[in-house]
Amino acid sequence: MILDVLEGLNHVLLEVALALLPLIFLFIFFQIVFLKLPIEKVVTILKGIILTFLGLTLFLQGVHIGFLPAGEKMGIILGGLPFRWILIPLGFVLGFVATFAEPAVRVLNYEVEKVSSGYISQKIMLFTLSIGVGTSIALSMVRIMFSIPLWYFVIPGYALALLLTHYSNSTFISIAFDSGGVATGPMTVTFVLSLAIGVASAVGKGDPLLDGFGMITLVALAPILSVLILGLLLARKEEENVYKSEEQA
Repeated sequence: MILDVLEGLNHVLLEVALALLPLIFLFIFFQIVFLKLPIEKVVTILKGIILTFLGLTLFLQGVHIGFLPAGEKMGIILGGLPFRWILIPLGFVLGFVATFAEPAVRVLNYEVEKVSSGYISQKIMLFTLSIGVGTSIALSMVRIMFSIPLWYFVIPGYALALLLTHYSNSTFISIAFDSGGVATGPMTVTFVLSLAIGVASAVGKGDPLLDGFGMITLVALAPILSVLILGLLLARKEEENVYKSEEQA
């Protein structure tokens, strides 16, 4: 059992090391040339880098031996059910909870709340992104079940996003397009993508490569739309509050 857990660990260690080495070299360069931080601060940062290395290694190893096989197996089982309509609400729930647990989303929400001085709270952002991704996964299940071409969703979706940017605040436009990249983090990509491939394999109406992949495109699009809509709703609420204040005055 221990050997199964450690399977492929050497490759994961190498990948994580190659990913972190450029950042370490850049830090060393800036420390020598520009930063010149005290030794205590450098030691703290190095400890953080070591913890990052260990954390990424454990996480990616867990993905390799746990998330990917589990997601694909679940997809095959769900795709083989006689009442396949249940894939749509289940897709929404799985997309919602995967985004809810996404570490990068938490970081984004914290930064958004801090920069906006609490105007856009972490809770509102978290639910907005989770609902958006959940909806995109549900639509992906519909696409897989009926073998609908991906561009039927992508072209209207991005056209709507461009239309919404015309009426949105520049702050929300920036947050929205950053959210699209953040939502496609390791939790969503590893679990939900493998689930989609499993469902596509079980449904068997088309090519699993064509039907299973493309989900991440929709996942990246959904937060853009949901955050832009949130911005419009908050702007409208603010206008209503101003109007009520003027009436009371």
